[in-house]
Amino acid sequence: MPSTPLTTVPSLPSSRSFRGRIGCDANSGYYAVPRRYRLHLSLSCPNCLQVAITHSLLGLEDTLPVVLLPAIPDRPDGGHSALRSLYEASSHRHPGPAVAPVLSDSWTGRIVTTHSSHILRDLARRFGGDAPDRPLLYPQGAEKETEAVERLCDRIDDVAQVAGQADTDDAARHTALGSLLRVLGSLEWRLAHQNFVLGDEMTAADVRLWVALVQLDTVHRLHLDAAAVHRIADHPHLWSYARRLAAHPAFGRHLDLDGITHRHHARCQGLEAAGAAVQILDWAVHIAESTAVRPARAGTDGSTA
Repeated sequence: MPSTPLTTVPSLPSSRSFRGRIGCDANSGYYAVPRRYRLHLSLSCPNCLQVAITHSLLGLEDTLPVVLLPAIPDRPDGGHSALRSLYEASSHRHPGPAVAPVLSDSWTGRIVTTHSSHILRDLARRFGGDAPDRPLLYPQGAEKETEAVERLCDRIDDVAQVAGQADTDDAARHTALGSLLRVLGSLEWRLAHQNFVLGDEMTAADVRLWVALVQLDTVHRLHLDAAAVHRIADHPHLWSYARRLAAHPAFGRHLDLDGITHRHHARCQGLEAAGAAVQILDWAVHIAESTAVRPARAGTDGSTA
């Protein structure tokens, strides 16, 4: 895939100084103990949404409590006031904003990590267990494929943003849209032949891809022209897959559409385009379907017992 120069909208500073990991025993320092840790999440944030879905898929509601934060951070620096004391306890006079996601340790009152990739993997590997009704999100031997899908999803986010930037020249937007359509086409081909992005079982790659598709339809679409959105929508297997996962309780019930809208408008520096009127999926309908199903009995294929 050809490389496309990216000109991104300035983003809020992120806090990457907390990168602790949950080990396998007491010698690791941080190790898995029920109710020792807490997740602090704002569901309007894509990284937080991934963590929330993973937490539900693994059935960790009683093992690892979740503290929900407002959709829009309330501090001028883009951080959450509710997290500030944790950041200060973990790093004296921490210079950056107090952002989510956060995995905190209630024993020490400090942050373990703010790195979403570490949180996702540690939830699955240290807390996930081997219950038969829980998906194996990081199957052995699939690490490279999972990382490849993650890179494709990062690509979707990046080039979709460039394709919708009003202050970017036409050639750059056209190139970015072409790159986006090639990525979607490769995913469409996969999903025409299998139930999930890595095969016939749900994995962490599906969580990442679903969140990327949510962002594409609820955020990036707003800055694209109608013709571009129709071309994006013309991937029936991909959007059928997105719709199917939206109806899964672990996915749909965490989708805060109003929160995503408010977060986007609070941060957006661009102009809306004709694509804003061309909704690809009616996410609200599929959320309603997901909440009509009891989460405890939802199968990993989106079916219910």
